[in-house]
Amino acid sequence: MTEFYTRKKIDNSRLVLQVAPDRLRHCFQALALGAALAGGGMLYAWQHFQCIELGYQIEELESEKAQATELNIQLRLEAASLRSPERIDAIARRQLGLTIPLPGQVAPVIEPGETVLAVARPVREVTP
Repeated sequence: MTEFYTRKKIDNSRLVLQVAPDRLRHCFQALALGAALAGGGMLYAWQHFQCIELGYQIEELESEKAQATELNIQLRLEAASLRSPERIDAIARRQLGLTIPLPGQVAPVIEPGETVLAVARPVREVTP
C-alpha cells in the first residue's frame, strides 16, 4: 500500500505570541531568587577563602615571632658575655695596658651633705 503525504503551507505571520503577566513575574522572581542564592554562595566562598588566607598569615607571623624570639635570646647571651667583668678586665690589661691602682692613686669623691639643684630668689622691684 502506498501512502501519500500532503503539505499545506500555513501562514502564521499575523499571529502574535501573548506573554502571560504571571509567567513573566514568576520568571523575574526565579531570576531574583537565583541571583540572591548565587550572591550568598559567593559571599560564603569569599569569607571562607579570606579565613584561609588569614590563617596562612597568622602562621607566617608566628614563624617570624619564633625567629625573633630565638634571635633575642642569642643577642641577650652575647650581651651578657660582652658585659662579663673577666672579659673587660682582660681587655683592659692586654689591649689598653691598664694595671690595678696603687694605694694613694685613687682619691675618694666627697659628696656634699645636701644637694641643692636650684634656689628660688625673690624678685627685686626696680625703682626709677
